[in-house]
Amino acid sequence: MMRYRPLLLCSAMGLALTLSSAGAETLRLLTWGNYAPDEVIALFEAEYPDITVEVTLSNNEEMIAKLRATSGAGFDLAQPGYNRVEAAQEEFGIYKPMDLSKIDLTRIDPMLLEKVKADTTIGGEVYSVPFDWGTTGLMIDKSAAPGVKDWLDLCDEAYKGRSSMRLRRSILVGTAFALGHDPFAAYSDLAAYQAILDDVTETLIACKKNLKTYWQGGDDLSALMLSGEVVVAETWDSTAFKLFEQNPDILYVPPSSGALGWIDTFTLPAKGEADDAAYKWINFTYRPEIVPLLSANTGSIIAVTDGVALLPEAVRGAVEAAFTPEDFTKIRFAAQIRPGVEDLEGKALEKIKAAE
Repeated sequence: MMRYRPLLLCSAMGLALTLSSAGAETLRLLTWGNYAPDEVIALFEAEYPDITVEVTLSNNEEMIAKLRATSGAGFDLAQPGYNRVEAAQEEFGIYKPMDLSKIDLTRIDPMLLEKVKADTTIGGEVYSVPFDWGTTGLMIDKSAAPGVKDWLDLCDEAYKGRSSMRLRRSILVGTAFALGHDPFAAYSDLAAYQAILDDVTETLIACKKNLKTYWQGGDDLSALMLSGEVVVAETWDSTAFKLFEQNPDILYVPPSSGALGWIDTFTLPAKGEADDAAYKWINFTYRPEIVPLLSANTGSIIAVTDGVALLPEAVRGAVEAAFTPEDFTKIRFAAQIRPGVEDLEGKALEKIKAAE
């Protein structure tokens, strides 16, 4: 009998390893850059050693394309903008409802939670919860452009050759609001939206002579502002907040007609295979000790009740310098993108780009 013990021991060890391997799983995140920093992943995997986090970087358009190509397979948790969920789900069926009982909803900012739930409820089922949020507005060097208040100030001749914008949807929408239109209300009426875009297009073509350049990304915008070549620009708030640390004269200005708000979410792909791990990750990111690590990496506000208070000190100072309580109430949170809207916007942007 004794001579069989090594074999039995090896068999038992092999079985244990097999069971351990079978219990392990991979959480496949489809997310934006900076949303899943290595430090946070390491802390998560240390707490949940049976889960490995695998990150694929993407954006709204690519998330939809990737999940559409696989009918919602290949990933376990995605992070689309909340205004991109309903139309994609109705057209392609790429997501599945969330079990809110598995999420610590008490940690989430109530306004943001209700906003996301309202806009991602389909057939009575909620498909998303908020992760983080921010705005697009204006950035100024207050020593050179102290009078800037609204989107159309980018076209003020006082800043000729020293202003900049990004030629994307946000400048179309911001200009529309500044001209007195409500573009979001017109998304469901393409003829009405085209009329608004015609007005916006004419305005932005006339504005081209005022611009130093169109910026493409946060790095080139930052260089333009820090060098003094540009003193007023359209910007993501997080870019302005980071520059405030380097030069306190560089401030974020919520436009008087309203900053443009965005909310990125947690949403489950239809054929994800690690729902329990996904819920663990969601709850982990809402923890007060984890939120500052995420905000330091993203530069944005995590969608928890004390998100601003948990920002890194320098960023929190920039937010407090930029926003009044009234500014927060005037944020224009993005509307659902309806079929045909992006086509009209794309044509408007091409027309502006091609104009002399």
